[in-house]
Amino acid sequence: MKPLNFAILKLFTDGRERSPEDVIEALKPEYGSFKALNKPEVLTSLMTAESNGLLEESRFELDEAGEVRMFFRAGAESIATINNYIR
Repeated sequence: MKPLNFAILKLFTDGRERSPEDVIEALKPEYGSFKALNKPEVLTSLMTAESNGLLEESRFELDEAGEVRMFFRAGAESIATINNYIR
């Protein structure tokens, strides 16, 4: 099993955009027991990846509760970089 942050990055190599909630749902089957698989920790991981140039914010929207949902995606160059370092 890969470290959680690696799994989060690897998830974006399909080119789709995702919110922290989408990431949690996708990784829950394998990483559901990890304490760091929660919205604040996943958002921190995504924002760190963004600041390191691996992900970019793609859009924002309001959810049903009126909270802002951030979406992230990886561009072609970032996908190649992630795939080069995380097998």
